[in-house]
Amino acid sequence: MSAKTHPEPEVEIIDKARGFWEKNSKSILIVSIAVIVIAGGYLGYKYLVQIPNETKAQEAIYKAETNFRKDSISLALNGDASTPGFLKVIKNYGGTKSGNLARLYAGESYLHLGDYKNAIKYLEEFDANGAKQIEARVQGMLGDANSELKQTDKAIEHYKKAGALFPDDALLSSEYLFRAGLLLETAGKTKEAVEVYKQIKEKFPRTERGFTIDKYLARLGETKS
Repeated sequence: MSAKTHPEPEVEIIDKARGFWEKNSKSILIVSIAVIVIAGGYLGYKYLVQIPNETKAQEAIYKAETNFRKDSISLALNGDASTPGFLKVIKNYGGTKSGNLARLYAGESYLHLGDYKNAIKYLEEFDANGAKQIEARVQGMLGDANSELKQTDKAIEHYKKAGALFPDDALLSSEYLFRAGLLLETAGKTKEAVEVYKQIKEKFPRTERGFTIDKYLARLGETKS
């Protein structure tokens, strides 16, 4: 009786791999081509579209920012025949970093101009990308806009968020908490107003609002401790 032979492990692995390739070569080839095309398309988009657009957007927003800093708010927002404004930057380059920044500028510009609905629209479309200090400022402006529109509950929530997002900026945080407290007080929500005022007293005692907050607590029946 002859001994039964077994293929060497390496030969068996090669045979299995060959069989797998023969069965699946077409789909593997298609996937490989797809990966190459996608990668090539991404690189093409990045270097032929995205980067040039970012450069153009930066150039377009520069003069609008300059006008904004000069308090030429309407010109900064709408531009003129020779200078694009923030709205045009958003329209033409909305998907770029500068286009995103233009939304923040547009929201603040509309807030200055008293167009609170458009201020809310553009501020809500702006993406702070995790920058808490900037997001705190945005939430504060949303609070201002909603307050002007008599949307008191929304304004309070935005002010509270603004006061909590970036406590390292004590001046900004205490100011927005104070605004939330005033609105709560005006709305007759005394207990909640006291809680917010106490946050200012405990967390931001050395700010302008912190120095005077006992006066507001006292008028709500909270004695100085």
